[in-house]
Amino acid sequence: MRFKLLQRKQKEKDVTSELNLRMNIFFFSTFIIFCIIIIRLAILQFVEGPELTEQENSGRTKNVPLQPVRGNIIDASGVPIAFSKPSNALYVTLLKNYDNRTEIGKENLPEIESIAEDIYRVFEKYGDKEGERLSVEEIVAQLDIQFKKQGGYEPRRIKGDLTEQEVGYFLENKNTFPGIEIIEENKRYYDKDSVAVQTIGYLRFFKGVKDSEKYKIIDEQNKKQEDPSLIYTEDEYVGNDGLEKMFQEDLRGKNGYMSIPINPQNMVDGVPTLIPPVKGNNVYTTIHKEIQLRTEQAIYDQLNWLKTTQFSGRTHPEAQTGYAVAMEVDTGSIIAMASIPDYDANVWTEGTNEWDKVKPYWGNGTISPYSSGKSVNNLESVILLGSTIKPLSVLIGLNEGLFNVDSYYPDKGYSEFGRDKTRVRNSQSKVLGSIDPSAALQNSSNAFMVDMVGRKLFDKYGAEGIEVWHKYMLEFGLGIPTEVGLPGEYRGRYEYKNIKQAGSPLAALAYASFGQSGKYTTMQLAQYATTLANKGKRIKPQLVSEIRDQEGNVIKKFKREVLNEVDFPEPYWNEVIKGMNTQGIKSFEGFPYDFARKTGTSQQYIFDKKINADNGIFIAFAPRESPKLAVAVVIPEGGFGAYSAAPVARKIFDAYDEIYGLDGTPHPKQKDTAGQKD
Repeated sequence: MRFKLLQRKQKEKDVTSELNLRMNIFFFSTFIIFCIIIIRLAILQFVEGPELTEQENSGRTKNVPLQPVRGNIIDASGVPIAFSKPSNALYVTLLKNYDNRTEIGKENLPEIESIAEDIYRVFEKYGDKEGERLSVEEIVAQLDIQFKKQGGYEPRRIKGDLTEQEVGYFLENKNTFPGIEIIEENKRYYDKDSVAVQTIGYLRFFKGVKDSEKYKIIDEQNKKQEDPSLIYTEDEYVGNDGLEKMFQEDLRGKNGYMSIPINPQNMVDGVPTLIPPVKGNNVYTTIHKEIQLRTEQAIYDQLNWLKTTQFSGRTHPEAQTGYAVAMEVDTGSIIAMASIPDYDANVWTEGTNEWDKVKPYWGNGTISPYSSGKSVNNLESVILLGSTIKPLSVLIGLNEGLFNVDSYYPDKGYSEFGRDKTRVRNSQSKVLGSIDPSAALQNSSNAFMVDMVGRKLFDKYGAEGIEVWHKYMLEFGLGIPTEVGLPGEYRGRYEYKNIKQAGSPLAALAYASFGQSGKYTTMQLAQYATTLANKGKRIKPQLVSEIRDQEGNVIKKFKREVLNEVDFPEPYWNEVIKGMNTQGIKSFEGFPYDFARKTGTSQQYIFDKKINADNGIFIAFAPRESPKLAVAVVIPEGGFGAYSAAPVARKIFDAYDEIYGLDGTPHPKQKDTAGQKD
């Protein structure tokens, strides 16, 4: 028994010894592993650390975008009317810390100030004496030594548009100017003749237009953009109006960028890599420069004529603005689009704030109420249509069965309607006698329109007749966008829905029937005239024929596009087109083509002056059979359309005939030396 007890104690002692041995081995092993880790960390920090840090830092790069190169906008004859030219700019990359808020920066500050003085002397000696002038203080400010605008690694743009002498000096003495770079940029230019400037548009800095819907979206995409060639910079020029904005993505191309190695202090640490920009595509507009310039000149000439020549018993000095659109009937191509007065779009590229010069003439009055300039009485460019609505009035009457092509109306020179016997007279109260629809159009009978269209539409539908009228207006493009695509297009103003202003639904329809209750743009008028010429096919106005890349490859072509079609019987169209035959238009004497036309004179009351203003309107298409070109002209406060607007249209038709041919064959004439725009 005692033996067994001794044996058990011996086993317990052996187990304890083995456990102690294992514990000692475990702690010793842990100690060894810990020592190895300490030694390895020491090696990493003191031996391999500098090399690894260098490798890490050498792999860090920043991509600094460079301005993209915009494609050109080219007219129908191949002439660039908005184009980019290469120029050189001076950039400086800070290779040291010059921030005077730090000790090391204070030590280095005299060096950068000396460099700024040397740069100033080069500018003064070799720079353009009439170009941008910078002081030493301004150069130091551009260097942004406190990194308020840019990171330390980013090149600072000091000055653009360098002369050849400046470029040559800086390149030859590059060692004298640490961190200096000459980078090729492009400057935007516009045709010196100011070709359709409100339609072409202009450029502004991206940072100044980000509140617009288009650029708000781009700014949001910018934050997620990983491709450095597609990132918009704050100081990048972007299209802010017209085709420049409409085709921003096509024209922009891709910006270049500098891939710059940097150190932990955010400063340059290696040789930057330059990725050049990819130039944007070229946009080919349908506008023909020569026809456009002759259209603009025709309006200027007519405005001067109205100020000095009497008709209807007086001159018309109030007429200060004019608008015209010429649209091809078969293609929808806009050949001319003038909003006068205009301005020189080059003011936006001169580096100064020229808004005060541009503001009075900025708006494109052919597509919006924001006219280029103002008439004396401050009328908008969107005015009542007057008698130019009458072709559509007759079509509505025929299609609604209010009368037919053989109906006759006893015109006594006026019409009366309503309980108060409101009287609407013909021009000069002329009594026309028995007239059919085409004669009512030809003689512009207000009485016919009121009695045979406005009144009968009310008799048929009651107050709902206003919606019936509205439906027809929209089908002909009056009251909806033309879809020309330009930013800021206005849909028009249909005042016939203002029953309170008219006095009654009958009165609203009566006034609408002869053009005194709807205000529309000149572009809408041109589309309306084209729809008449196409016998119901409303086509989209096209300002661009195609887009090509820099190798000349066609990226996109724009073709005829029918927006909607109004299906009327052929005799109705024939009756109306026959009636579009306004007589006594002196400016069209000797015109070699039979053509369809309608003059208009709308009255607008000027409340503060208690006077009526007469606006001149004219629509036409030629030839009457197989029409080629439709034209709309508006001269606010110009008086009768036959005297104020028609002469402009004649000159547009003549210009088109000489270059393209209204019969399909050009008829060039001996050119004279036309004067410049006033």
